[in-house]
Amino acid sequence: QVQLVESGGGLVQAGDSLRLSCAASGRTAGSNSMAWFRQAPAKEREFVAAVSWRGTMTKYADSVKGRFTISRGDASNLVFLQMDSLEPEDTAVYYCAFRHYSGIFYPQTTRDKYDYWGQGTQVTVSS
Repeated sequence: QVQLVESGGGLVQAGDSLRLSCAASGRTAGSNSMAWFRQAPAKEREFVAAVSWRGTMTKYADSVKGRFTISRGDASNLVFLQMDSLEPEDTAVYYCAFRHYSGIFYPQTTRDKYDYWGQGTQVTVSS
């Protein structure tokens, strides 16, 4: 089992920045990918960004490209999401996700590809 704990959410104004963190623990050994998804009220959970095990490869949703940056910490069980130029449309609960993989990393953007999830952290952007 893998446990994920997110932190860093909050209430900000449009144009501000926030940095989310996610710490993974448990059976994390081996090549793994971590990602961020988000879910706004009355909407489906959607992909935001993913990063490979060593942080060398990333993928972003078009809606956040150029504004958000995903990265791994010095310890590979940490992942961050730096969110700049926040917009009211970014308001959502943000979830950290984790999956093991073998072979070549290919970023997965659908929920069913991830095996473990955090509880989520609320991000609210006021206009």
